[in-house]
Amino acid sequence: MKIKALAAALCLFTLPVTAMANTELVDKTRQAQQVQKAHNAEREAGFKQTEKEIRAQLNALKAKKKQLQQETDQLSETFSDNENKLAQLEEQLRLETGSLGELFGVVRQSAKELDSEMEFSVTGADRHAFKDVVEEVVEAKALPSLSQLTALWQGMSDQITASAEMRKVTVPFINGEGYQSDVQAYRLGSIGLIGEQGYLAWDGKRQVATPYLKQPEHGPLFGTLSPLMDSGIQAAVVDPSRGIMLEQLANTPELKDRIEHGGVVGKIILGLLAVGVVIALFRGIKLLVIRQQIKSQLKTPAQPGNNPLGRVLSVYDKEQNRSVEALELRLLETIVDEQQGLEKGLSMLKLLAALAPMLGLLGTVTGMIETFQVITQFGNGDPTVMAGGISMALVTTVLGLIAAMPLLLAHNVLSTQAETIRNILEKQGISLVAAQAEQAGSAA
Repeated sequence: MKIKALAAALCLFTLPVTAMANTELVDKTRQAQQVQKAHNAEREAGFKQTEKEIRAQLNALKAKKKQLQQETDQLSETFSDNENKLAQLEEQLRLETGSLGELFGVVRQSAKELDSEMEFSVTGADRHAFKDVVEEVVEAKALPSLSQLTALWQGMSDQITASAEMRKVTVPFINGEGYQSDVQAYRLGSIGLIGEQGYLAWDGKRQVATPYLKQPEHGPLFGTLSPLMDSGIQAAVVDPSRGIMLEQLANTPELKDRIEHGGVVGKIILGLLAVGVVIALFRGIKLLVIRQQIKSQLKTPAQPGNNPLGRVLSVYDKEQNRSVEALELRLLETIVDEQQGLEKGLSMLKLLAALAPMLGLLGTVTGMIETFQVITQFGNGDPTVMAGGISMALVTTVLGLIAAMPLLLAHNVLSTQAETIRNILEKQGISLVAAQAEQAGSAA
């Protein structure tokens, strides 16, 4: 019973404690819900504020887009109007400047011709007043102004006036050693410059004068023109081609240059020609002396001298006591010996005459080989590159023919002279044999 009563008492005590605990839990739960609700309300207010701001920005962007679209439409319309106006203005400009365009083309062409004339002509050595204006007209993209046209006309007039003048000028000069100095020269209109060395080549781009490699014979000099200018007489030999003929004069080779073009083979051919000429002259003089001696010997046959015919007559005097056959053989032997002396050197002349064209052909082949090598290395676009081999090929052939013809002619002439002398000796020998035969017949 006591236990039951104790248990009942405990139950009665526990109930108020549990009730109190539940009440505290409910209060805490409510507080937590209130805090959560307040937090949610705060977050919801923030979301609404953000949505409001974003919507305001969206509206602002839409308004700006609309404004930009209106401005774009307005600019497009303005651009179209400007395009139309520009097309109308261009058409109007084309119609109004039709004839002026043709005039502008003529002006530019005239300016180009004048600029070229002032650049390469010797008149540019002392006249530069209108060169800048002329260059402006040449490079202009629009119609020239009145001042430019006036300056162009003045430049053309000045150029015409300069082409008729003969005056003293000071020009930059580069000598053969490469040193530059200012020298005085006479300008002959627009044709040429004459300095102390003769004609001067004018370089309009560099604005300097250089001497020509070769001057014409009896060409004018600065010193010879000065007295003429002081006396009022203006006369000089001129090159109407403005230097082209003077440049070609330097390219005209002399005999020494042609020999140099022949190379080693050409010099060998000339050496053979010299040897042949010496032999021909020596043998020609020798045969001429022998003919004179024979002519004198024919006048005095009884007195044999120191000459071919005299030696033949000496054989006859020594062989009178022998038979006709023996005398004939002795005379034939003497004539053969004399013939060898008469024909001495003629075989060498014949050999040289035959060898010279062969050497010329050798030089030709060598020159063509060099030409083909140059063509292989550099192509055949520039003929001056091949000039060396071609010159050697042609010059050696010419030298070979030039050497062969006089040598062959000398051999023929000397052979004829030797043959004539031999015939005289044979004729005299036959006459001596006939006289010996007559004496032998009379004695029998």
